[in-house]
Amino acid sequence: MNTTVTRIITILLFAGSAGLAAKLYFGVQNTIDEKENIKKAEEAVIEKLKLIREAEIVFFEVHKRYTANWDSLSNFIQNGRVPIINRREEIKQIGYGQEEVKVFYDTLGYAPAHDKIFKKNYAENAPESGTFMGFRIKIGDRIIKNQKGYVIKVGEKNQEPPFKDQGIVTTLADLKVGDPVKKGQQLVAFWDYAFSPSIDTKNIGRKPKLKEEDADQMFNIYVGKVDKNGVLVQTIEVKDPKPDNPQRKESNEAKNRKPLQFGSRLDVSTSGNWESN
Repeated sequence: MNTTVTRIITILLFAGSAGLAAKLYFGVQNTIDEKENIKKAEEAVIEKLKLIREAEIVFFEVHKRYTANWDSLSNFIQNGRVPIINRREEIKQIGYGQEEVKVFYDTLGYAPAHDKIFKKNYAENAPESGTFMGFRIKIGDRIIKNQKGYVIKVGEKNQEPPFKDQGIVTTLADLKVGDPVKKGQQLVAFWDYAFSPSIDTKNIGRKPKLKEEDADQMFNIYVGKVDKNGVLVQTIEVKDPKPDNPQRKESNEAKNRKPLQFGSRLDVSTSGNWESN
C-alpha cells in the first residue's frame, strides 16, 4: 500500500472518529440540556401551584368553600378582604374547682387578601433569658439570613443570635438597654414575600409559559365534597394537564412520579405530590 493511499485512509478514519465523537458529545449535551429545561419548567409549575393553593386556602377561610372558577379566584386575590380576628377567653368560676370558659372572636378590621396570600410574617424571639443590650437594626430595614440584629447578655457573655429568615422589619420590642428579657419573648417582627409580587394574578390558572405550546394551557381544577363520618367536607384538586417531564404519567404507581398536582378528589388534603411524605 503506497503512502498516498495510507494517508487517505488515515484522514478518513480520523474524520469518521471526529464525527462520531461530535455526535456522542452533542447527544450527551442535548440530554443534559433537556433535563435542565424540564427541571426549570417543573420548578415554575410547582411555584404556580403553591400560589394557587395558598389563594384557595385563604379563599376557604373567608367563604368556607373552595372555588373552581379561575376568574373568581383571580378577583379575590386582587380585590378580596380577609377579616382580622382576635380570639379571647372569659373564665368564670361556677363552683368549687369548676370553671366555665367562654371563647369570643372579635373582628378588628380587614386586610387585603393579596397581602394575606403573598406576604409571610416572621417573629424573632429571645433564645435565652438575659439582659437586653440594644438593637442593631431599625424599623423599615431589610434583614437577611444570618444577619445579627440585636444583642442580649446571658450570664457574663453577650450573644448576637443570627436571623433564620429574611424580610422587612415592622416592629421592634419596646426595650431599653439594661431591661430584662425572658426566653421566648418577641424582639423583632418582620415580613417577606412568599411569592414574587410580579406574578400575573389575572391569569392565576394558566400554566407558566416556558414553551410556545403552553401559551394557553390551563391547570385542571376540581372542587367537590366527600363524606367523612357522615359529614360532607370540601375537597380540591389542581393538576398540570400536560407534564413537561414525559416520565410523569397517570399510570405511575409512585405518587411523586404522577403529573404535578396538589390536593385530592377523594381526600381532605392540600398537599402537593412534589413534597416529601
